[in-house]
Amino acid sequence: MGGSGHNRNIFTYDTLVHAISGAAGSVVAMAAFYPLDTVRSRLQLEEGRQSKNILTIIRELVAKEGQYTLYRGIVPVLQSLCASNFVYFYTFHGLKQLRSRKNQTAGSDLLIASIAGVINVIITTPLWVVNTRLKMRGVGLTSERNNNEYTTLCDGLVHIWKYEGLRQLWAGMMPSLMLVANPAIQFMTYESIKRRVIASLNGAQPPTWMFFAMGAIAKTISTSITYPLQLVQTKLRHGDKYPDLPPDAGILQILFYILKKQGVSGLYKGMEAKLLQTVLTTALMFLTYEKIARFVFQILSHQPLLR
Repeated sequence: MGGSGHNRNIFTYDTLVHAISGAAGSVVAMAAFYPLDTVRSRLQLEEGRQSKNILTIIRELVAKEGQYTLYRGIVPVLQSLCASNFVYFYTFHGLKQLRSRKNQTAGSDLLIASIAGVINVIITTPLWVVNTRLKMRGVGLTSERNNNEYTTLCDGLVHIWKYEGLRQLWAGMMPSLMLVANPAIQFMTYESIKRRVIASLNGAQPPTWMFFAMGAIAKTISTSITYPLQLVQTKLRHGDKYPDLPPDAGILQILFYILKKQGVSGLYKGMEAKLLQTVLTTALMFLTYEKIARFVFQILSHQPLLR
């Protein structure tokens, strides 16, 4: 019985292993599919860019701007993703350990994933604001303001704070908080499918490809539901301004503006690239995360002193 008190603590080896595995998994996955993320942000931010198929856009970008453009801003993105997923996985698994195993249902997973998401958004939004700016630098979009003054994440944070104020570092935080629904739905779906699969296998661990498939299904469902908010979030982070809207236009104003100007398809512009990128990235992330976590837990189980 002595172990259960230990398990009810947020600060455990287990939680740390989950956090490091989640962070490492996300970095591996994003590095593998980064060009798709570039296509997604270009489609979301460039009003005139046509939604063609993804390979055509990748070819166009390479022909016009060189291969480097596909990996523009990758270092700060990987740094932010690592920090973001560490916070998310740590909070999610830490809170999960505070609840007993018996009470783990889809509803409790959704609640825990939402709380983890809110904490993550509040801590990491400034990193993503700088990221969006660095990624679109040199693309010639009108809302680039003294963007060339910084090249790293730290410089960007200080620069925006100094010249645009603290508030701008948390630009797009409201849609981000609403978008907590995305990973929350994703984690709830993933954990639910995983519980059922493990139950159907009489408690045995599923084969590797199944983790990939479960991650892909979970992400497809969550992204399809929340995509228009992701579009607005990217535009707010980038600091886009609309001629007919006040500079501090809110989420709903921007959503209706896009709907009026471009119709429903405008709200889903870039979704093909987003779905392909996030589904593949998330599936690979869950796969890597499960593999690393299982590997580390096996090592720990052979070293009782660490426990």
